[in-house]
Amino acid sequence: MASSGVKVELREIRLREKPQAFLQTSASGTVPALRLSDQVIDESLDIMVWALEQNDPQRLLDMPKEGWGQIAENDGPFKAALDHTKYATRYPEIDQLTERRKATSYLVNLDRQLNGRSWLFGDRPTLADLALLPFVRQFAHIDREWFDAQEWPNLIAWLDRFLESEAFKHVMNKYSPWAEDDAPLWFSG
Repeated sequence: MASSGVKVELREIRLREKPQAFLQTSASGTVPALRLSDQVIDESLDIMVWALEQNDPQRLLDMPKEGWGQIAENDGPFKAALDHTKYATRYPEIDQLTERRKATSYLVNLDRQLNGRSWLFGDRPTLADLALLPFVRQFAHIDREWFDAQEWPNLIAWLDRFLESEAFKHVMNKYSPWAEDDAPLWFSG
């Protein structure tokens, strides 16, 4: 949304206290959810694509076909390994160290891809960068000291570049949870 500049009403939701209006909007009961006049989009990637199809001044959708494959791998095997590592207590039957090794293998490949580049496909970010970075950030924050001690300097630089960017700081504001009688809170780039 910030990259596209599309103006939306922001409603911060606490997942443990989901308001009825939110549950009536999002069939999955998950965030994010974007309610449009004719549909609800409740997958992050679909929301990103929709917003950028409205306006893409940074040409984030202009990426090689391989970017879509990387997003799929990130959202599949890497996300599963991330969840099994981050939320190990929810998965007592799964070995956390094995899952961390799976995630590490994926991240080593990203580090190789980033060698000599600022972003996954060159000198500017694409949708693939913005789709992968939040999950890499989550994985790094499980144990940032361990993460920073790994031999993936390109990956660390890529993540830090994202975390230190003005765009990241802009979107990571903390908001109070939305309540039915709140005045609209508008968000745009």
